[in-house]
Amino acid sequence: MVTVQDFDCTYENKWCPGCGNFGILSSMKEAFAALDLPPEKLLLISGIGQAAKTPHFLRCNLLHSLHGRALPIATGAKMANHDLTIVVNSGDGDCYGEGGNHFMNAIRRNVDLTLLVHNNKVYGLTKGQASPTSDPGTVTKAQPHGVIAESFNPLAVALSLGAGFVARGFSGDGEQLTRLIQAGIRHKGFALIDIAQPCVSFNRVNTHAWYKKRVYDLETENHQTDDLQKALALSFQWGDRIPTGIFFRKETPTFTERLGIIQDGPIISRTHDPQKLQDLLSAR
Repeated sequence: MVTVQDFDCTYENKWCPGCGNFGILSSMKEAFAALDLPPEKLLLISGIGQAAKTPHFLRCNLLHSLHGRALPIATGAKMANHDLTIVVNSGDGDCYGEGGNHFMNAIRRNVDLTLLVHNNKVYGLTKGQASPTSDPGTVTKAQPHGVIAESFNPLAVALSLGAGFVARGFSGDGEQLTRLIQAGIRHKGFALIDIAQPCVSFNRVNTHAWYKKRVYDLETENHQTDDLQKALALSFQWGDRIPTGIFFRKETPTFTERLGIIQDGPIISRTHDPQKLQDLLSAR
């Protein structure tokens, strides 16, 4: 039986006290243990940023990759060994900024993985400049007159591209977030969980208390997760009330299932004859 302690490690954690990442890390461990998921069967992949440091603090397989490039690397890993459970940790800047093109194409392909986006609405690693999800008018040291661009809406984009699992969590609600991560991993296909979290150092507006007053669970309002139009409408709700939970869920064939060449088993389990490769390279 897998326990939370199976994922504990001794790597020094240098997140700021009160950072929302701590809640996300705790919920990840709880979810993995509840799913009885052995550490050796789990692969965590991340890009660059404070969120991307998360895999360092769990004892399991991990790959800390390039800025914005976690999703294509995760896609390759899933193609090579689709028996692995793959979870991607990314921030709003890493995923929706540098990695925006990969975000859209991973959804289109319906790669069987779970994407956790730690959305604090700033670039926390590089001292708090605006990210794609920063609200218009947000003042930072890099944008002293306020952000002039519109905010990126990841849930609406994911839904419009046909994502089969779209959810929002809150780092301050560990029980709900744990359930969402479990549901995302169980979902066969691409699962997005955008996680609202405070940045205690660089975002003094969207604080833990600010979110606590506004978030509500869609389950309490009998939301039907197969209603795409309602989910899309809810994805634009922001301000006095912020919905959390599963917005939409529908299973469709995954990229792995559509790719015929790997139907006989993971590429990693196949044997190779070096001589055949040499003959191929030598052929003129």
